[in-house]
Amino acid sequence: MQSRTRRPQFFYTTTPLPCPYLAGRTERKIVTELTGPDSEALHDKLSRAGFRRSHNIAYSPVCPGCRACIPIRVRAADFVPNRTQRKVLARNADLEVRATPARATAEQFALFQHYQQSRHGGGDMAAMGFYDYRAMVEDTPITTGIVEFREPGGRLLGGCLTDWLSDGLSAVYSFFAPEEDRRSLGAFAVMWLLAEANRSGLPYVYLGYWVPESRKMSYKAGYRPAEVLVQGSWRPLGEEIPATGEAVIAG
Repeated sequence: MQSRTRRPQFFYTTTPLPCPYLAGRTERKIVTELTGPDSEALHDKLSRAGFRRSHNIAYSPVCPGCRACIPIRVRAADFVPNRTQRKVLARNADLEVRATPARATAEQFALFQHYQQSRHGGGDMAAMGFYDYRAMVEDTPITTGIVEFREPGGRLLGGCLTDWLSDGLSAVYSFFAPEEDRRSLGAFAVMWLLAEANRSGLPYVYLGYWVPESRKMSYKAGYRPAEVLVQGSWRPLGEEIPATGEAVIAG
């Protein structure tokens, strides 16, 4: 049998842009395309090396002089909610939650748009149309779905675009009804993913980048036990981290 020749995997560096998390800093990424029959395996490997996915692109920050973004994942089987998190679980015990295929719907988009305009009115995503949203959801070469959160009457309160990996779940992007602040749906979504990973025998939930200096990204350290990727290896959050906060991509 003739062996299949693997095509080379190319990586590119983006041009510098203003950092979306820390004012006055510059963001730069290394990116590669996820395509072909090896996409799932490549995505798995890159996720373990600290990469994230957007559409059919995997990326990781390589910002000049800054290593503030630290990849973080939570050990699903060992997670024990704290007092505040238990209250969030109780507050949302009435919700119906189900994982749906990666198919964009008008209902999802209406909620997504409402969320963007309420929470991120000045951001690029607030200007997205339905076809942009559909591309975000459906333009994926790997196993992806949307976890929907509905109240008892059936109204959609939230969605979480989620990737299924061989070793866990990866929360790609979440959006919620902004008027339902009391429910803390973002926190509930993370805990649902942790429970689902545990039910499925998957060890981790990947939460993207923990940015201790950013208020909107520092919350991720609240889910314990967590691991962070530092100098090429995953280590428990709480162990000493170099003063630079440097997170080196594993080979």
